[in-house]
Amino acid sequence: MHPKKIDLFQGWPTSSMLPVKRLKQAANAALSNKAIFETGLEYGPDEGHYPLRKNIAHWLSNFYIPAQPVTADRICITGGASQNLACVLQVFTDPAQTRMVWLVEPTYHLGFRIFEDAGFAGRLRGIPEDGDGMDVAALELALEAFERSEKLTQEGLVCACIVASVCVCPLTTNKVYKPDSLYGKIYKHVIYCVPSFANPSGTTMPRARREALVRVARRFDALVVADDVYDFLGWGTAHSESVSRPPPRLVDIDRVLDGGPQDRFGNVVSNGSFSKLIGPGCRVGWAEGTDGFIRGLSRAGSTRSGGAPSQLMSTIVNELLEDNFLPGYIAGCLVPEGRKRHMCLASAIKEHLSQFDVSFTPDPVTSPLAGGYYIWVMLPDALTAAQVCEQALKTRNLVLGSGETFAVPGRGGGGDLHRRLRLCFMWEDEGRLVEGVERLGVVIREILAGK
Repeated sequence: MHPKKIDLFQGWPTSSMLPVKRLKQAANAALSNKAIFETGLEYGPDEGHYPLRKNIAHWLSNFYIPAQPVTADRICITGGASQNLACVLQVFTDPAQTRMVWLVEPTYHLGFRIFEDAGFAGRLRGIPEDGDGMDVAALELALEAFERSEKLTQEGLVCACIVASVCVCPLTTNKVYKPDSLYGKIYKHVIYCVPSFANPSGTTMPRARREALVRVARRFDALVVADDVYDFLGWGTAHSESVSRPPPRLVDIDRVLDGGPQDRFGNVVSNGSFSKLIGPGCRVGWAEGTDGFIRGLSRAGSTRSGGAPSQLMSTIVNELLEDNFLPGYIAGCLVPEGRKRHMCLASAIKEHLSQFDVSFTPDPVTSPLAGGYYIWVMLPDALTAAQVCEQALKTRNLVLGSGETFAVPGRGGGGDLHRRLRLCFMWEDEGRLVEGVERLGVVIREILAGK
C-alpha cells in the first residue's frame, strides 16, 4: 500500500496561509455598500476599478520606493498574470511582424502555451541563466546573430526576385494581421523573465543586470514582460526577520535609465498578481507600464467587450488595501511562514540528501536575498531527474518537478536541466516537507543501488 501522496511540485500557496477570514469580511463589506457593489456588478472602466488602481499604486510606491512614485494612470487591473500575458501579446505583438520570443531557461513552463496561442509556436528561444538570472550578454549575442541571419535572408530573397523578374519576397507584401492603432505598437521581439525569486530556480537578477536587460530591449525594439509575482515574498538570511525588497523592478529602471523610455510605450511591462498572496482563485492582478502602454493594454478587445477583468473581485480585494491590511499580512504572516518553510526544506535536504552529493539554491542560510516558492535541486551525475521523478511517484507516491519540464519547447532541455528538480515549499506543511525529502533520499539510494 502506497503512503499518502506528498506533492513537492504543486506551486500553490497552502490554504492555511491565506487570509480567508479577512476576505470574508471584505466581501461582506463590499457587498453591503451600495456604492461599491453597484460598481462591482457593472462592467467597469477599461483600466479597472479606480480605487484599487490608486491603492495598488500607493502600495507599490511604499514597497519599492522607486525614484518616481507609482501613479494610478500607470496601472490597469487584470485577471491575473497569465490572462494579462495573453492580452499583452494580443495588443503588442503580431505574428507577421514580431520576430521572436526570448525566454530565460529554465522558465515558467505553463507560459509556453500562451505564447503558442498567440502565434509564436516554433519561435520560442531559450537564453540560459546563471546565479544572477538571465544571461543578458548571451541574449544580446543571440539577438545580434538573429538579426544578421535575417538580413542575409532578406538580401537573398531580394536577389531571387531580381533574377526571376518577379517579386517572390514575402517581406515586400507588407503582410500584417493587425491594423495600426493609436493605442498600441507592435514590438519586434518579446523577452520573458521572472526577475525576482524566479520560477523554477529561485534566482534574483541584480540591478546591474536589470539595467543591461533594459538597454538590450531598447536596442532591439523588444518588450520585456517581467512576471513580478513573487517580489513581496522575500527574506534575507535565516537571521533576518523583516521583508526584504528585491532590486528595483525592470519597469522602474525603464522609467529613469538613460533619460527614460524611448517612446510613449516604453520597453517593460510589470506583470503582477494577487494569486500568491491572497489565493490563486482570486484571479485579480495588475499591469504597470507607461501611461501609453497601459492605455493601449486596457483597450484589448476582450476588455472593451467584457468589461474590466474581475471587476467584482476587484472591489473585494480593494478592501484589503483600503485599511493597509494586506501589506501587514504579508510582512506578519506570509514572509515569516515562507522563511520558516524554506529553512525547513533546506535543512531536510542537507540532512538527508547531502550524502548523495545533492546541492541546491537558494540557501536561506547563506543567500543575501531569498524568497518566493521554490528550491532548485541539482542531482549527482549518476542520476537523471526523469528517472528520479518516475520512481519517486511509482514507489513512494512523491510528486516532484523534473528540470526538463522548464525547458523551452524545441530545445530538448539544454545544460543541466536533466539533473534538476524543482521543489516547492509553500504547499505542503513542514512535517510533510521533511517526510517528502526523506522519501526522496530513499528513492535516490535505491536507484544508486540498482534496485
